[in-house]
Amino acid sequence: MQISKDTVVTITYELKDREGKTLEQSDKAVSYLHGGYDGIFPAVEEALHGKTAGESCEVTLDPDNAFGEYDENLMRVEPRHLFPENVEVGMQFEGAPEGSEEVMIYTITDIAEDKVIVDGNHPLAGQTLLFNCKIEEVRPAVDEEIEHGHVHGAHGHHH
Repeated sequence: MQISKDTVVTITYELKDREGKTLEQSDKAVSYLHGGYDGIFPAVEEALHGKTAGESCEVTLDPDNAFGEYDENLMRVEPRHLFPENVEVGMQFEGAPEGSEEVMIYTITDIAEDKVIVDGNHPLAGQTLLFNCKIEEVRPAVDEEIEHGHVHGAHGHHH
């Protein structure tokens, strides 16, 4: 079966930086609903369209097609007293930028005596990435998956 709109695609993948260093790879196969449901990078979805189980795919993702450009405006210096005593560099938390209702994930990048620096950029923002994957399985999506916009069951979402 070819990958097309409303198919469930199961892949194993590896994500590398521009120098070829592995940043992430799947320990187990993962599935997504194909056809514009935002389950995978759009450029990868486009490259996978029409392929079948057993085929591989390699896509170079510039920042605009991956995690976006690095935005210095998403770096903030916050008073230390707003954080718990056990706060550490690398911890993440949710918050909304001033004047916004959009919740973002912030990562603590530095801690001083009275200040904490947080960064709302994705850790891979601004980087060109190489996405390699192997298609393990392609199947038609069931009506409930299409209605919900994501995969259910093995390798997918469970209700």
